[in-house]
Amino acid sequence: MPTELEDLVTFLHHGNTQIRQVAADHLVGYSTTHTTLFKQEQLQPVKDLKLLVKDYAPIAKNALTILINISHDQEVLQNLANDDAFLETLLARITSTKEPNANEMVMLLANMAKSDDMQRVLELKRDIPKELSKSEWAMDQLLDCFVKGAEGRYNKHANYNYLSYFFADVAKFPKGRSYLTTPQPHDSNIIPLTKLIVFTEHSSTIRRRGVASAIKNCAFDVHVHPRLLSSSPTDGVNLLPYILLPIMGSEEYSDEDTEGMLEDLQLLPPDKERDKEPEIIKTHLETLLLLTTTREGRDLLRIVKVYPIVRECHLMVDNEEVREACDRFVQVIMMDEEGEGESGGMKALEVVEDEDEDEQIIDII
Repeated sequence: MPTELEDLVTFLHHGNTQIRQVAADHLVGYSTTHTTLFKQEQLQPVKDLKLLVKDYAPIAKNALTILINISHDQEVLQNLANDDAFLETLLARITSTKEPNANEMVMLLANMAKSDDMQRVLELKRDIPKELSKSEWAMDQLLDCFVKGAEGRYNKHANYNYLSYFFADVAKFPKGRSYLTTPQPHDSNIIPLTKLIVFTEHSSTIRRRGVASAIKNCAFDVHVHPRLLSSSPTDGVNLLPYILLPIMGSEEYSDEDTEGMLEDLQLLPPDKERDKEPEIIKTHLETLLLLTTTREGRDLLRIVKVYPIVRECHLMVDNEEVREACDRFVQVIMMDEEGEGESGGMKALEVVEDEDEDEQIIDII
């Protein structure tokens, strides 16, 4: 005998709008605890929910919330990620200036990016939303949404913050890292990552966290480190200021420490605050550690005096994981290079005994 909940799920495809709305509304709460409820009859409820995304706005919002909450299940995730028509539905509505549920759609898209099958977005062309972009590439359009849509500037109903999580997950794929770190001929040879890094000090924690993870994932490709570290206006990302400023506060440095330090990092205002989220600081420190992989990277980080910045971060942030990340970086940057003597008198940091978003699935409760 079917339970009342199983009966309720069947009403998701009812012909009466009010009945669909009541069913979707009641099922939202169960979507965080009863995933199997939506997998009956070969995922028929999931198929119904995908159709409801195009329904009236309140119904669509509930349908999206349910899909977001159950997309942690691999079977559900694969069903969503492999549906080309559904992907196009999301992209068409996300890039619309009037979609009331664009934020929820972005959250679902971010969860779908956990699937390897979503790599096809990197090679997907679609109609150009002329109010948004000049590019036919889906990735460019999403990047334009993220940049132009901050604080509701493109769509008053959306801020597109969760697209940062999408970019972070895309950057786990080699093709994704290549897209983000390669000049795009169709976009005046702009390197897409340069559009993301400007948000490392944004007011939204979600944006900052996702962008930090995207940067870190790109840094796993050692061959692009010269481009990431270069400040060339034509083919460089100039990454360092954008990952160092968030870990800096209003500390004053000695003349010895500031000699060679990047200009953007000197004479900071007295009210300068470092990022309040230890997790984000830790991610930036891990990126710095990745940039020490090559001798060239280590030498540059020494020249521009990254050590004093990390030293102050270690002193000022009362978080064990951050301090351990600081110490790991310093252990590398202070080591003697082959054929050289001691490394300028730097001292290892002591780890004080006091007390990766890009893997999480978004849930809505």
